Amino acid sequence: MPADRDHHADESDLAVSGGLILPGGKVDAEALRRACEEAAERGIEDDAAMRRVVFTIKKDIQKRLDKYLTDRIGFLSRNQLQRLIDEGGVLVNERLPKASTQVRAGDVIEVVVPEPPAKNIVPEDIPLDVMYEDEHLIVLNKQPDIIVHPARSHLKGTMLSALAFHFMHRSGGGLSQVGRDEARPGVVHRLDRHTSGCIVFAKQEETHWKLGHQFEHRQVDKRYLAVVQGRVEPASELIELPIGPHPSREKGYREKYVVRHDELGKPSTTVVRVRERYATPRGDYTLVELELRTGRTHQIRVHLSYHGWPIVGDEMYGGKPFVDEAGATLIDRQALHAAVLGFTHPVRQEPLRFTAPLRGDIARLVRTLRAMSAGGERLEVRGASVDLDHALSRLNEDGPVLPRQ
Repeated sequence: MPADRDHHADESDLAVSGGLILPGGKVDAEALRRACEEAAERGIEDDAAMRRVVFTIKKDIQKRLDKYLTDRIGFLSRNQLQRLIDEGGVLVNERLPKASTQVRAGDVIEVVVPEPPAKNIVPEDIPLDVMYEDEHLIVLNKQPDIIVHPARSHLKGTMLSALAFHFMHRSGGGLSQVGRDEARPGVVHRLDRHTSGCIVFAKQEETHWKLGHQFEHRQVDKRYLAVVQGRVEPASELIELPIGPHPSREKGYREKYVVRHDELGKPSTTVVRVRERYATPRGDYTLVELELRTGRTHQIRVHLSYHGWPIVGDEMYGGKPFVDEAGATLIDRQALHAAVLGFTHPVRQEPLRFTAPLRGDIARLVRTLRAMSAGGERLEVRGASVDLDHALSRLNEDGPVLPRQ
């Protein structure tokens, strides 16, 4: 790690100059952005060392950790900092803390600071699969391998760039300005980069706040479909296991989450329902419907992997890319799809429910598994609500699908 990337600030002497910390002890957003750009130019994928800052506390200040960091990192909200702490991005005296940890004299606080948000959203002509749009909101069937908003070195090629172009040249209007300071205008919720499916964006501030309230209070129906390795039994399973950051902060582990039964494990609940099973010459696979009753980071992936059912293509959690009989890789990202999104229209107060059909790599995967298993076996499981015929309606767009038995 370069020497000028590791800096110390304290409460009794804040005359710190240069590097990533300004005089006064605040993190320099522009210096941090330049460090991230430098890492990207040099092809450094793991740039945590270049984003690391250290605060050494010289006297008792009677503050919670999250409040202290809010004072030091002005471009992150308290909620964002709490999430960073929960995800293991902060160490106090080389241990994982809680947001409520009291900062005391002698504490050494290490923070891997996220890159500051980009200043502007650049419109880009990126195809969008629009399922619904009015003057208040827009619902999309997100493609995989695209991030929702600018983050770190990914300042272009985002869904926000695609939406900016869409509004400018196709539909009119724009995104809600809620979240603009964090380069997340209109973003009500997110999907992982490699997860496809239903996602909604707000076009007006009133819409944004009201939709956000529905998500916060679990008034939104979200159902996922995933193809997993193995035969899932029983056909319906309630998984209640606490999830927290991986205990190792080494490269390759710091982004992972695990089941943990200590103070850092947060209660997490997932309902797994089998929709189709495929018995193939190379082993069993299962198409499952997933209902999230909590919303922890990587919750689906951790819960399924823990039970021995890793998602196909999810190498972080034990899944393997799927290679067909001809040796072609059909899918090398997690085969996870946000199939259903249901909520109340925040202005018209009418119920809306959208089902996003599987497409592309995950559609080819299901089609291939059906072909390898004589059509597969469909199950009717109580509580399942995804319209599977609609969700799988695009399977035969680029080839025939064998009928199920």
